[in-house]
Amino acid sequence: MAAMPPTAIELLSEVFGFSSFRPGQQEVIDHLLAGRSAAAVFATGSGKSLCYQLPSLLLPGTTVVVSPLIALMKDQLDALTARGVAAARLDSTLELAEYREVMSSLRSGKLKLLYVAPERFVNERFREALGQMKISMLAIDEAHCVSEWGHNFRPDYLKLAEHRRRLGVERVLALTATAPPRVLEEICRRFEIEPDCAVVTGFYRPNLELLATPTIGAERDALLVERLRTRPPGAAIVYVTLRKTAETLAERLAAEGFETLVYHAGNEAEDRAAAQERFLASKSAIVVATIAFGMGIDKSDLRYVYHYDLPKSLENLAQEIGRAGRDGLPATCEMLVSGDGLEVLRNFAHGDVPDAEALRGLVEQVFRQEDTFLLDQYGMSNQLDIRPLVLRTLLTYLELEGFLEAGTPVYQAYRFKPLASSREMLDRFDGERRDFLAALLRQAQKKRIWFEIDLDAAAEALGQPRQRLVRALDYLAELGLMELEASQVRHAFRILRLPEDNGALAAELHRRTLTVEARELERLSQVLALAALESCRWNALCAHFGEFRDKPCGHCSFCLDGGAKPLPAATAAAIDDELWQRAGELRRSQPAIASPRAFARFLTGLSSPRLSRARLGSHALFGALAEVPFAQVLARVEDEASG
Repeated sequence: MAAMPPTAIELLSEVFGFSSFRPGQQEVIDHLLAGRSAAAVFATGSGKSLCYQLPSLLLPGTTVVVSPLIALMKDQLDALTARGVAAARLDSTLELAEYREVMSSLRSGKLKLLYVAPERFVNERFREALGQMKISMLAIDEAHCVSEWGHNFRPDYLKLAEHRRRLGVERVLALTATAPPRVLEEICRRFEIEPDCAVVTGFYRPNLELLATPTIGAERDALLVERLRTRPPGAAIVYVTLRKTAETLAERLAAEGFETLVYHAGNEAEDRAAAQERFLASKSAIVVATIAFGMGIDKSDLRYVYHYDLPKSLENLAQEIGRAGRDGLPATCEMLVSGDGLEVLRNFAHGDVPDAEALRGLVEQVFRQEDTFLLDQYGMSNQLDIRPLVLRTLLTYLELEGFLEAGTPVYQAYRFKPLASSREMLDRFDGERRDFLAALLRQAQKKRIWFEIDLDAAAEALGQPRQRLVRALDYLAELGLMELEASQVRHAFRILRLPEDNGALAAELHRRTLTVEARELERLSQVLALAALESCRWNALCAHFGEFRDKPCGHCSFCLDGGAKPLPAATAAAIDDELWQRAGELRRSQPAIASPRAFARFLTGLSSPRLSRARLGSHALFGALAEVPFAQVLARVEDEASG
């Protein structure tokens, strides 16, 4: 008689080493094992990952985990492989041999869990491979990214629902720690999750002190040092907005004798990895970091989270403080609320709004194409001076409004370097497959070392589907017979209907970008309102996420102090006339900052593709007015233009 398969509770103990489920976990797992899709909205550190890791071992085939966090992938993989679970990741850090090994394991059906970034689905070879596999579940981490109303909308997430349908994946698990009710509704709608399969656990964390301390900019450093000296030692994250602030503050804390690390996206990858490793291993290190740090970091004994600069939204605040006290022991989270630096945060909200002229150019270019066309988004981003993520979002809007339908992205350029002779390659096959491969290899043109092949032309010449050519080259690479590279991705679209008025559509797109801008500013206002609130801060934060408490927490600033302290007024920053004159002279010689909005972005330190291409980000005047409200700078530019 065949042995009975293990139950979920048996795997929980034998593989994961837990004697019982945390709140919400079993309910989610039961939905998935019954063949239903589910959503899990759990506070940071509450065990979301177990909700897909455990059922993946009971379901046939492979579970594909979509996550934007490479650090999370690495940490979870280390833990899973230590437990004997067949898991792997595909990301940009893999060497060619590692990539081949993962793809080989995937095709052989050995993998139970495969971690990928959402952008991986752009790769047609990857989608072709998945199409040949049994995918039992699609687990989507940071699922709030699918929602325009979320704090971190990413168009690539919006495509995941369509990929799921094309691949015929039976169930989806959407996971997030930061989904207000409106965002959760959108997640469930897009991934066809029944409302009763959305499991929301309590957001409230009784072991976290939630403090907001008003201060002025000149005293903020001293206040932080005083906090670090007088409180018991413990690992801490100090969040700042700017890379430059991270560097200078880390130097200050190191000079005060603290074990200090610095982490921001401008550091080399090796330096970031080293800082992360040191921090994870230390009981008392302080890392001064931008929000690039912490996503996916699993450090249970983090005792302090300080916001030297305010978080840009309540969602960001919740995510960042949620990294503290995961071991259940007391931890302190404190915002140092200063008016200084607020304009830098506010100005960031303006960086994604393109010029109205750029949006007119976008609409004109798209709708003068043939019915089906390939689009070079990178080239268009540079040409129109629209940030790449914003451009992808705008194209997504056109899809959602029924103007466009996205097709399968393709790589224009394929090239390969043979690692064996043509005869050795062909001798692996016989019959029609050998003849097909011989004809395919003849389509390649030899350069110095690499062979280049135009797959569209080759497919037409051979009378074969392009997908078969892709699969064949990929298979030869998997066998170690060639090194294969694909580049120059082009996004395929089909025009479903033409706009009645191109100008009106461009104006509507501009309105939507301005709406997003206003929404980001409102999110920052919500953070300020929480800091000044005349009631329990924990209750207010929980209510934002749909959890309503009727008793004061007893461990927030309001509850501990018996009231709220007034917030300091921001120091008004003025525009220096001499600086303005020098900037005007530069503008007249630089087409990249000719438009009013581009010039205002340059002065307030907001980069763009055109600015980067002109190498103006390193100019002494870049960001010279970062402390001045963007609207004030833009108004002065427009006034001078109209005068």
